[in-house]
Amino acid sequence: MAKTAPKTTPQIVLDKKTLKTALAELAAADPDIARALDEAGHPELRDMPTGFGGLMRSIVGQQVSVHAARSIWLRLEAAVPSMEPADFLAMSDEQLRAVGLSGAKMKYGRSLATDIVEGRISFDSLHELDDAAAIAMLTQAKGIGPWTAEIYLMFAHGRPDIMPGLDLGLVVAAQHLKKLRTRPDAKRLLKIAEAWRPWRSAAALVLWHYRRNMPDWGAPRSSAKTEKKAT
Repeated sequence: MAKTAPKTTPQIVLDKKTLKTALAELAAADPDIARALDEAGHPELRDMPTGFGGLMRSIVGQQVSVHAARSIWLRLEAAVPSMEPADFLAMSDEQLRAVGLSGAKMKYGRSLATDIVEGRISFDSLHELDDAAAIAMLTQAKGIGPWTAEIYLMFAHGRPDIMPGLDLGLVVAAQHLKKLRTRPDAKRLLKIAEAWRPWRSAAALVLWHYRRNMPDWGAPRSSAKTEKKAT
């Protein structure tokens, strides 16, 4: 009989109550996080729909502006109100193109919907998996990379200990917060983030919030050109 990989159930969900605890513990553990909270204030939770709708919303938002993504998403919601995978698959290419989906995003959406319908991705069992196993399940679908899976688990399911190492905003904020000479790569960011366990998702919220409010963002003239590229 084949052995089944062990499953663990996350016991803590990052919500308004646990976010307060997380921020307090992060500030006590890392003076730089404490400084970020003093300078920029406390971040708020973000949320997104669970299931196919949440992941499809992430696909819609890939490589387009926030305004364009919102417009496309609203049209897609109107066309597929249930946001059920089977209903999405029933739409023709012409109908999906009419709401603004590119050929690639139609392909990704159909791949994701098919994986869900055929059981390769199961949201009912997702909560039984640890973070690594959950990310592995979600990234089976074309168009769902590690970053998309991590963001989905953080915001749709409240996973408390995820650090999306490939996120440019987090990298830029970490460089400023930690006063690093060079921008850290994903590996170095994850190494820095080890000190923030078991609240790395909350630390990511702090970094995103800090980046939007960084007191020295774009201020040094010598680095203005570099910072402009970073946005």
